[in-house]
Amino acid sequence: MKVAIVCDWILGIGGAERVVLELHRLYPDAPIYTSQYDAKKMTLYEGFQDADVRTGWLQNLPGALKKFLPVLRAWYFSRLDLSEYDLILSASGAEAKAVRPGKGKVHICYLHAPTHYYWSKYEEYVKNPGLPRGTNWIGKIGLRLLVEPLRAWDKRAAKAPTVMLANSTHTAAMIKKYYKREAEVVWPPVDIDRFTPSDQPRHGYVAVGRQTPYKRIDLAVAACTQLNETLIVIGSGPDHKKLEKMAGRSVTFFENASDETVARHMQTARALIFPTNIEDFGVTGVEALAAGTPVIAYAKGGPKDYVIPGKTGALFKKQTVESLVETLQDFKPERYDPAKLREFSKDFSVRAFRTRMQDVIARATAH
Repeated sequence: MKVAIVCDWILGIGGAERVVLELHRLYPDAPIYTSQYDAKKMTLYEGFQDADVRTGWLQNLPGALKKFLPVLRAWYFSRLDLSEYDLILSASGAEAKAVRPGKGKVHICYLHAPTHYYWSKYEEYVKNPGLPRGTNWIGKIGLRLLVEPLRAWDKRAAKAPTVMLANSTHTAAMIKKYYKREAEVVWPPVDIDRFTPSDQPRHGYVAVGRQTPYKRIDLAVAACTQLNETLIVIGSGPDHKKLEKMAGRSVTFFENASDETVARHMQTARALIFPTNIEDFGVTGVEALAAGTPVIAYAKGGPKDYVIPGKTGALFKKQTVESLVETLQDFKPERYDPAKLREFSKDFSVRAFRTRMQDVIARATAH
């Protein structure tokens, strides 16, 4: 088969890019079509050095036009001619799902989420579109004026794939809600080999992630300060100074921690506190399980696929300090066997992802 891989953009390494990387490893000769590619940054990552990444006119947009990227990406991907390929594998959380296969060909879309800025996080993007300083007002006005026609376009784009995959049961439910489509769940590839359980004594808690309002690290800081529990906070972001001011003596911050430091603190914590707003999946939680550490997470979204109360961690029902404090007080870390948590994490490994994707592809292309 002639295979093409498509994704929204490749400007850094995160969960979405790791999916693209694994698709590339399944089909190393398949070109990768995307809107923008940071070649200088991405060739630093093993696996992208030999990738045939192809961009179009969006790659060379002047800065002023980049404010309108969602509209321009919609135009670009919906008109991208991939009719020569037998199989298209798209990994998308925005506009790349709109690419259309040739007649009788197959398009399998791995959807990270229905487009956030049109659907579940529309209000957040209206408040802060994330554009360069002084231009956010353009995004706010544009999103309010164009959201209805763009939602209509997004629904049409979601009809393009032959097969729709979701990265969690939560995302599958959102696909059903917004796009009226069924989606098979294939969990994303998590590099569990970075983490192993430790024989060292466990103490305190750890919270890992970018320090933004969305991640709600403030809940972990406030709850552990109130209980005088040791908490290691790893990461940086716009909320960092605010978190430092509200933290008690039991809370320690590591802004620029290496991968080794993250793994060490994961291995020796009683649990990972994962209080983020509704996540589509949440790779950090699986990484903690791979380190033999249970997870305490907010009881909504993707983490419910791997945080099983009493087996792999605990869930707090309300996104409040009081609810998290109550959960921490009831939490019994000695109930969790690190070896069993590590074994459980293998269902979310790179190997498991490849196996499931190969099965989906075989079924979709059988005829």
